[in-house]
Amino acid sequence: MYYSLSIMLLVITSIFAMFAQFKVKNAFSTYRNVNIKNQITGAMAAKMVLEANGISDVTINQIPGSLSDHYDPRSKVISLSQDVYAGTSISAVSVATHEVGHAIQHHQSFPLLTFRNAFVPLVNLASRAVWPLTFLAIILMYNFQSELGSQLLSIAAIAMVVVLLFHLITLPVEIDASRRALKQLEVSGIMQNEELAGAKRVLSAAAMTYIAALAVSVANLVRILAMRNDR
Repeated sequence: MYYSLSIMLLVITSIFAMFAQFKVKNAFSTYRNVNIKNQITGAMAAKMVLEANGISDVTINQIPGSLSDHYDPRSKVISLSQDVYAGTSISAVSVATHEVGHAIQHHQSFPLLTFRNAFVPLVNLASRAVWPLTFLAIILMYNFQSELGSQLLSIAAIAMVVVLLFHLITLPVEIDASRRALKQLEVSGIMQNEELAGAKRVLSAAAMTYIAALAVSVANLVRILAMRNDR
């Protein structure tokens, strides 16, 4: 019974995750066709905001892909996809300054970002291990009635808790980066008021994907625990 409910929860959260991905792509696509009046590119906006915050040791690079933008705190590099780097749209400038928001967090030693960065090696290990452990546990439990399978599921559940905690930490980090981006866009005059409304929609849609990732992690944890309890 609990396993059936866990599958239902996973299906619901997966649908929500797909909806969140659709929302962010739709918002980005909509405002990609709306250029800001100042005709400032994403790369230019990123450079302006970095300079305004006294940050001179962060590099801005162009990378291939779509919505592949990110900030690497280890190398202090903001990587922007081609559309964002060279684009003058609301979407491009919003995404670029969001990544600068992370650079500002790093520059100011934002506690949650520092904790998340330290957490990355552990979550990488946990995310790689959780499903192989789960599949091996299922084979041992249902084909060989081995108690080792139950123990492996317990380890898999712990690994999923690590993944869940990472998503839980990531959500406020991303929301804060978007808040910083919107503030910088306003005070710098890069965007005007009506353009800021579009930027809020783009960044709010992006935040939904992190909420969805957290929800899917919760559903996966419930699923693993249900398999363990229904053995």
